[in-house]
Amino acid sequence: MTSQLYHHFIHFSLTREEFKKEIGCSEYIMETLRFAGEEDDEDLYSGFDKVHPALDTRHLETDQGFQDAVKTSHGRRPPTQSRGLGTAARLSSAAVPRLGTSQGAGVALHSSLGQVGGSGSSDGLRRPMTSMRGTGYSSQASVFDPLNQASKGPAPPLISKSEESPEEKIKSLERRVMGLIEDSCMAASRGEIRLALDRAKEASSKERSLIRQREQAGLSDGHNLDLTFSVLFNLANQYASNDMYTEALNTYQVITKDRMFNNSGRLRVNMGNIHYRMGQYNKAIKFYRMALDQVPNTHKSMRIKIMHNIGLVFVRMGQYSEACTSFEYIMQEEANFKTGLDLVTAYYALGDKERMKKGFLRLLECQLDIDDDEKYTATSDDTQANLILEVIRNDPLRKMERQMKQEAERSILTAAKLISPIIETNFSAGYNWCVDAIKNSQYADLANDLEINKAVMYLRQKNFKDAVETLKMFEKKETKVASTAATNLSFLYFLQNEIDHAEKYALMARDSNGYNDAALVNLGNCCYERGDFEKAREHYVAALDIDASCVDALYNLGLTNKKLGQYEEALDSLLKMHAVVRNYPPVVYQIAHLYHLLEDNDQASEWYLQLLGLVPTDPHIHQRLGQIFDSEGDKQQAYQYYFDSYRYFPSNLEVIDWLGSYFIEHQVAEKAISYFERAALMQPDEVKWHLMVAACHRRSGNYQQALLTYKQINRRFPENVECLKLLIRLSSDLGLKEATEYAQELKKVERAQEQKESRAASGSRPGSRRSSSRASRSGSATSGHEESGTLPPKSPGPGPRASARSARSMPSSALSGGRTTRLSLNDLEENEPYTPSTKEVDSSYVDPLGPLQERPKTSLRRKQDEDEFADEELGDDLLPE
Repeated sequence: MTSQLYHHFIHFSLTREEFKKEIGCSEYIMETLRFAGEEDDEDLYSGFDKVHPALDTRHLETDQGFQDAVKTSHGRRPPTQSRGLGTAARLSSAAVPRLGTSQGAGVALHSSLGQVGGSGSSDGLRRPMTSMRGTGYSSQASVFDPLNQASKGPAPPLISKSEESPEEKIKSLERRVMGLIEDSCMAASRGEIRLALDRAKEASSKERSLIRQREQAGLSDGHNLDLTFSVLFNLANQYASNDMYTEALNTYQVITKDRMFNNSGRLRVNMGNIHYRMGQYNKAIKFYRMALDQVPNTHKSMRIKIMHNIGLVFVRMGQYSEACTSFEYIMQEEANFKTGLDLVTAYYALGDKERMKKGFLRLLECQLDIDDDEKYTATSDDTQANLILEVIRNDPLRKMERQMKQEAERSILTAAKLISPIIETNFSAGYNWCVDAIKNSQYADLANDLEINKAVMYLRQKNFKDAVETLKMFEKKETKVASTAATNLSFLYFLQNEIDHAEKYALMARDSNGYNDAALVNLGNCCYERGDFEKAREHYVAALDIDASCVDALYNLGLTNKKLGQYEEALDSLLKMHAVVRNYPPVVYQIAHLYHLLEDNDQASEWYLQLLGLVPTDPHIHQRLGQIFDSEGDKQQAYQYYFDSYRYFPSNLEVIDWLGSYFIEHQVAEKAISYFERAALMQPDEVKWHLMVAACHRRSGNYQQALLTYKQINRRFPENVECLKLLIRLSSDLGLKEATEYAQELKKVERAQEQKESRAASGSRPGSRRSSSRASRSGSATSGHEESGTLPPKSPGPGPRASARSARSMPSSALSGGRTTRLSLNDLEENEPYTPSTKEVDSSYVDPLGPLQERPKTSLRRKQDEDEFADEELGDDLLPE
């Protein structure tokens, strides 16, 4: 509103009618203003004392609209030249010409604020800017410059910054050096020791340049010793952190030799620590003692720490008597649990039983100055007090108290475990003495833990009876101890395969302490052994709800889901386990096997390769990798892993069978002989391996050796039809007269088999299986493995490596030959019931290794038909009488 009024009042040189037409003012404003050209004898300044409320400046500070207008860019404009004139003084009409209007000359108007400038002004001055000031428009052509900025001239030049004085440069460089020291310390706290060393070196370089600048400026008297000490001390620490011990020692030597540094002798402790790391124990003791001499007696804590270091160095050197002297001094001056444990250890090294007992009793006398747990238990109904207790229950001070208490308990229990077996005549008596000593001290709660540890020691000695008796003593004790004892008892009975007792004590442990995750794991194990996998999974999940980091429950949950066929859930659990416990071979194996079951061969092979990095000599992992590459058709890679598996474990029949078949497929039968001979040695009663050896000899062209092998097989297995057919065929090919004898023998064997089958069919001799069944016996020895770390039998699948499916129902001789066929031990099950064949015995022969290569054509021998023997009919004279 005020801005509108300002705009309206700047044209007050117009007539009343023009002013009304221009702005339409109210009647009150029209009456109070004086216009040019009016013939009125009244005083020209009358009426100005009456001010419209909108123009009242007394309330501008509280006027929100005005304050907002002031805050805009209009209120921040630079003042005009006319405003520089005194506005409080009144200007008379004679001093300045009156303002011209469109109606000609008129009476000059005056106000308490000054004169309104017009075009008739001789000096070009304008009226000061007020709420009644003109905008600067005129009938004459002129440059629009309402603020009269043109008369100010150009802006003054910028003031150039003066150069820094030498003192300011030195101060700036000191700040930079201090910043580098802070960066070095922060990097060291983050574990970035290399970066910390670089910053420390840069700070040292800057500090040397700072000293040179001081000398050049003649300000050597103001040398900052504290800054120099900080630079050198930090540099020495970073050298030591980066295992640059020689440089660190040299830097510490510079500090300690400079007498300007106060208390620099204490740094000899650091030098002693470096010598200790370097294995120079004598020098370490020397520097420790030099530091001890320079530390005053008033610094008792520092002296005790140095004495403790001296005792530890003596222990490292094997000088236990001197170590005991240092530790005894500390226990007399200011006893603590860490030194007490070291003293008992030194007495143990000396073998002094009495001093061990005294040292243990002195350890129990150490005071633990912390508050009881009851202080943090809410006992009143005061809400404010309970909130405070809730806050301080887990604050840093409380965490430090817990850590101190754990350190005290660990020291006492470790000392008791150490001396119990030797302070008395037997193991049990020593533990009993320690338990009694603890019960009589202020740490009586640790006696139960020591009793449980006694049971664990019995287990390590494989004394299960005493361990069980010791643990059963806790059944009627307090809840926490009873739960721990019941958990251990459950585990003991589980190891002894007494599932009922194991489950009983696991339930007891869970009832005693509902947050005992180990008890739930034991319950899950019992259900797993009984085959109740759903119940086992529930217990494992409950254990993980209590403690998400329980790796036992996590691993067992994965195995349970695997048993239930939920491979994705099992894989999720085992991957979490792998994230917690890295490079644990059983976990890596289970993950790889799950990927194999999910038919993700890429991931399976990757995890198996990781497992080989952990256990490179495991033959079963090599075999698994060989199976994966074989299924993908990569025979060369598969052969490499199968051969490695055979090299680490040469008694795996599956691997032997695959390697022999591999060489036969590649037409290198002579290399397969060694593998089948090894299989024949492992299973001498299995005729298949012997036949495979003879077939390899025949396929490689060694017919005499093949014939000799077949004859040996015939003598050992006279009722084997397969061997007789091969003898007849080979004898005929070689032109031997023995073919007729083998043919007669074949007739007898076939007739005996027909009679046996007829008896079995009629039921006259049920269940009879004589030695003639060897001819149709399937391969009996399989090398399948269970899932837990071993290999299961291979599943049948299509492809060139698939085994003949008919091997279960027909003799091995009936397998069709060919490059893609081989005998598979997985298809020859040992426990398969015998089912006699009702077909007629076929005397035809099909080579399981495939057809023989054709004999080269020569002019010395007439080509004979390969089926000549098959078409030959035997006469009646060859039949048995």
